[in-house]
Amino acid sequence: MKMNRLDGKVAFVSGGGRGIGAAAALSLAQRGAKVAVNYVRQPDSAQAVVDRIRQAGGEAALAQADVRDPEQVRAAMASIRETWGDIDILVNNAHMSFVMKPLLAMQWEELAQKLNDEMKAAFTLTKAVLPAMIERKYGRIIYISSNAADVPVPYMAAHGSAKAALDAFSKYVALECAPYGVTANVVSPGLVETEASGETPETVKRQIAAMTPLQRVGVPDDIAGAIAFFASEESRFITGTSMSVNGGMKMD
Repeated sequence: MKMNRLDGKVAFVSGGGRGIGAAAALSLAQRGAKVAVNYVRQPDSAQAVVDRIRQAGGEAALAQADVRDPEQVRAAMASIRETWGDIDILVNNAHMSFVMKPLLAMQWEELAQKLNDEMKAAFTLTKAVLPAMIERKYGRIIYISSNAADVPVPYMAAHGSAKAALDAFSKYVALECAPYGVTANVVSPGLVETEASGETPETVKRQIAAMTPLQRVGVPDDIAGAIAFFASEESRFITGTSMSVNGGMKMD
């Protein structure tokens, strides 16, 4: 058996058209998975990922859906199922926007928006794929979190709090689904150079790089390898865990 191969597996990557999601989609496809690249409003970037996978000899398709909307998710999953079969690998990655403010300047509605969006997306996608995974006694679910869930970062209370909730949710998924051969794990990046992190000041990026043993912030490909590992057979005895992918920065 070849190591880390995913031949014949069907993967759904939410937010798969950009950043970490795009790198994950490409990495899974390189290992033989058929990849549904999810997007909401930017079809061109998602199509570019699909095109790259196909040009390399892989299989990929677009999957448009707001992953907070159960009906849209259901329709997208039905289309994938008709073409390839049930989802084997779920990468819960779609970025949910949030306000960057001190707590004293934040309104409850602003905090609640991020909490609700983050958890509704995870809840909706998880519920959509679990029945078939449980029936087939196989599944890999990977949630993309953030080191901000563990270490407070200025103005990131909404993001860090929502990701901490996601971390806890993943453990309950792991507990309930382990008897059915379904694993659920978290990949927790530090700062990564993506469009979503574009508002981070360059001075902050340099400070974080200086505090990181590898002396740089992450890029999407750094995170994709960890996602591919949790999607693989090599991770079959690992569930309910979180892997920090942050260049070696200490989290305590």
